[in-house]
Amino acid sequence: MAKPNYSYEKRQKELAKQRKKQEKLQRKVHKHDEPQAGEAEQSSATQPASGAAPTQNPAS
Repeated sequence: MAKPNYSYEKRQKELAKQRKKQEKLQRKVHKHDEPQAGEAEQSSATQPASGAAPTQNPAS
């Protein structure tokens, strides 16, 4: 009868745990990169678009 390869099973378990940890970290990073829909609308409304209106020169 063949002996079970416990080291292989342990390595596979460690790799699965590592993959899961990486995926969780990636989700966390992407969550902070993408602003919420409400935040994006508010920030675009408060900030003027660049070059939308020429600035007036006070020396004129």
